[in-house]
Amino acid sequence: MAPSPDPTPSSRGPGPDERPVVLDRRTGPHGEVVLRRHGGLFQIIANGCFLMDTSDGRSERLLVRAAMAALTDPAGPGRPPAAPRLLIGGLGVGFSLAEAAAEPRWGAVDVVEREPAVIDWHRSGPLSALSGDALDDPRVTLVENDLLAQLHSSPGRYDALCLDIDNGPDWTVTEDNDGLYAPAGLAACRAALRDGGVLVVWSAQASATFPDRLRNAGFDRVRTEEVPVARGVPDVLFLASHHFASRSA
Repeated sequence: MAPSPDPTPSSRGPGPDERPVVLDRRTGPHGEVVLRRHGGLFQIIANGCFLMDTSDGRSERLLVRAAMAALTDPAGPGRPPAAPRLLIGGLGVGFSLAEAAAEPRWGAVDVVEREPAVIDWHRSGPLSALSGDALDDPRVTLVENDLLAQLHSSPGRYDALCLDIDNGPDWTVTEDNDGLYAPAGLAACRAALRDGGVLVVWSAQASATFPDRLRNAGFDRVRTEEVPVARGVPDVLFLASHHFASRSA
């Protein structure tokens, strides 16, 4: 089913009598993905489970801002890289991409998305208004690939990884996303980072064990930031750094 045309999106929530309208439904390599409009919001549903909508986006934007802040922190152990290269894992509704494209200090931005439907919705479908001109930015490369495959093929390529995959390390809708947060997946993240690189992971909820998983994978300066949301528990950002010296100490 081809995506339906849609007016410019807003953050207006649905009225009491408004029902979701399915704009597109696809069976992809990892199951069914659905794009819906509910009032002024767009929603992405994966395998029958709600993943995200366009109601807020603060934490998705802060994901990218936190990475740049960590790279340029004067209290950090190294010199900030010139024109750092960023990988965004997961295109979603495009908030993180738009934030990265609006920051002139990023030298290159690779966005990795494994669902062809999501890419189509941004390139020529209802989500194109959210992406704006970001996909036309010469620094931006949109890659259709599995994130772990991209990481394994990119040793030492990135200064920052901003990962917004599924609902975070302890709550995944798609079973094979678990591997990203397992020891082998975190090792792949570390290997894809340059010395002094930063990993930032978005989560829909806190995790008592994930900080230790990051440390066990060889990351240092592990910390957690909560991002308040309109309803429910705060979103969470997990930040960690990768330094060759700390690994060999």
